[in-house]
Amino acid sequence: MQFHTEFSPEVLPYRIGLNSQIVTIGSCFAEVMGQRLVDAKLTVLNNPFGTIFNPVSISKLLMMALFGTAPEETRYVERDGVWFHYDFHSSLWATSQDELRDKLITCLAHTSEAIRKANFLFLTLGSAVVYRHIDTGKVVANCHKMPGSLFEKYLYQIDHLRDDITRLLKTLHKVNPKLNVLLTVSPVRHTRDTLPLNSVSKSMLRVIAHELTVWNEWVSYFPAYELMMDDLRDYRFYEADLIHPNTQAHDYIFGKFVESAFDPELRDFIAKWAQISKSLAHRPLYSDTSPANRQFLVKLITELETLSKRIDVSAELAEVQGRLEKCIMSNV
Repeated sequence: MQFHTEFSPEVLPYRIGLNSQIVTIGSCFAEVMGQRLVDAKLTVLNNPFGTIFNPVSISKLLMMALFGTAPEETRYVERDGVWFHYDFHSSLWATSQDELRDKLITCLAHTSEAIRKANFLFLTLGSAVVYRHIDTGKVVANCHKMPGSLFEKYLYQIDHLRDDITRLLKTLHKVNPKLNVLLTVSPVRHTRDTLPLNSVSKSMLRVIAHELTVWNEWVSYFPAYELMMDDLRDYRFYEADLIHPNTQAHDYIFGKFVESAFDPELRDFIAKWAQISKSLAHRPLYSDTSPANRQFLVKLITELETLSKRIDVSAELAEVQGRLEKCIMSNV
C-alpha cells in the first residue's frame, strides 16, 4: 500500500557538471538550493540581490546588471538611519546613500560578470503578487518595512509577466548563448496573500514556466513545487510556520535535483564529498592527540589532496593540516 505519490523528475537535457558555473536568482528557495550547490563545492554566485519574489523585479535587476544600468536615484529610501533601495532586498543596506549606491553598483557588475561566464542560471519564481509604490507607480522588490499606505498590493497581469520574462530570456541568450536556464516555482506558500490568491499566483507562474520551456530548448523546468505539493504532501515537511519547507524537505528535493540535473561524474563526486564532509566534521570522542586521530587526519589529508586535482579544497586542507600539526606538537 502506498501512502504518498512519489515521482522522479525527468532527466534534464543539459546536465550540470563538476566544472559548471552557476548563478541562482529569486526567492528564498533559490538561496537554499544555491547553498546546497555551494556545499557540494560547485562554483556558484548565490542569490546576489537577496530574496526577490516577483518576476517583475527579478527581470528588472538582471536587465540592469546586463546593460550596466545604475540603480534609480529616486528609489533610495532611509529608515532609522539605514539606507535601502526599493529594487533590492533589505539585506543590501548601508548607513549612507553614497555607500549603498557603491555597494549596489558593485553587486550589479559582479552579477553581470558571473552570468556572462555561467553555464546555468537557476531562476526561482516566488509570487505573481506585487507591491507598487503609489507615488512613483513602480513595482518594488521589497517594502523595507515602510508604511503600508505607501504601496498598493495586486496580482500582476499574466501577459505582462510573460512579456517581462520573455524579454529577459532573450537578452540572457544574446549575452551568453551557452547559458542554460533552469526555472522553478518556489514551494514556499504565500499565505499572507490568502490561500486562494496564492493558488492563482503559483498557477500563473507555472503556466509561464511551461510555455518558456516549450519555446526555448535551452530553458528547462525542475518541478520543486510539484515535489513539495504532491510528493511531500504532509505538514511534517514544513517548518513550524507551515509555510516554508523544512530541512528534511530540502534534503529530499535536492536529492531529486541531483538525480535529474547532475551528470554521472558529478553524482559520483557528490557521494564521495558527502563522506569526506562527515570526516571533516568528525571530532575524536576522548583525545584529539591520540595515535588513532593522527592516523585519521593523515588519511583525510590524502583524500583531500586527491580531490584537489579536481576542485578547490585549499581551505579544508589548511584546516585539517592545522589539526594534524597540533596533534603532532602535543606528542613531542
